[in-house]
Amino acid sequence: MEYIVKTENLKFEYQVLPTDDSTTTEKQAALDGVDIYISRGEFVAVLGHNGSGKSTLAKQINCLLLPSSGTVWVKGISTVDDAKTWDIRSSVGMVFQNPDNQIIATIVEDDVAFGAENLGISPAEIRRRVDEALSMVGMTEYAANPPHYLSGGQKQRIAIAGILAMRPDIIVLDEPTAMLDPIGRREVMEVVKTLNKQENITIIFITHFMDEAAQADRIIVMDDGKVAMEGSPHEVFSQIDALKAIGLDVPQCTEIAAQLRRSGISLPQNILTIDELVEAICQYK
Repeated sequence: MEYIVKTENLKFEYQVLPTDDSTTTEKQAALDGVDIYISRGEFVAVLGHNGSGKSTLAKQINCLLLPSSGTVWVKGISTVDDAKTWDIRSSVGMVFQNPDNQIIATIVEDDVAFGAENLGISPAEIRRRVDEALSMVGMTEYAANPPHYLSGGQKQRIAIAGILAMRPDIIVLDEPTAMLDPIGRREVMEVVKTLNKQENITIIFITHFMDEAAQADRIIVMDDGKVAMEGSPHEVFSQIDALKAIGLDVPQCTEIAAQLRRSGISLPQNILTIDELVEAICQYK
């Protein structure tokens, strides 16, 4: 099978400055032998506690960081091939935690056009892409608005629109809902799922919200720079004790079902959603 993103024995070490009078620098492993395989059109969520290597992995996929050893391939291209860096970055869009760090223009449509302009695309094509991208994220009516008047969720949708105007095959979102309220989180998740299912854009979604990860096709759990767990949401979240042992939680409905099982009520192990929980309770005899 051909994978759109693949890593083999990926390792990355940060230089740690000394805290005393010593001039010797030390190295700290952020990624330690990571093997991941992501198919075109997949929606993959990446979970892990702070310091587990999630964001470092995200930056490897877009050549913001390069491996200390091992290999990262994007669309069959090694990220250490300097001649292909621009090709990779044109194929991989990055959306970060704080949308204010990505919005640079004073008008929404100008901001969405910025990345496409840097690709040297013709004005007519940019105009078409901007209109299309704003429509895809449901923000057409705000095209002429100043971004600072928008809500957090709306700003994040504009940041995503700017990436879409560049026509990437892959979008990596690094905790894009961490600073948003529940409404903003829901807005962003709906956009992400639409882009994945209707536009076949490969999504790599880094989050610490379990209910967001539960909406992915597959989950990769990181711990101490390694892949600790991998599988479908039902497979991963059924391992409640293993997740809690590495400092992670499970979706609320999964936790409620576990508590009911401990009380003697026989319910399935792989409950993720309210609908699944309600159905299981209704069928319980």
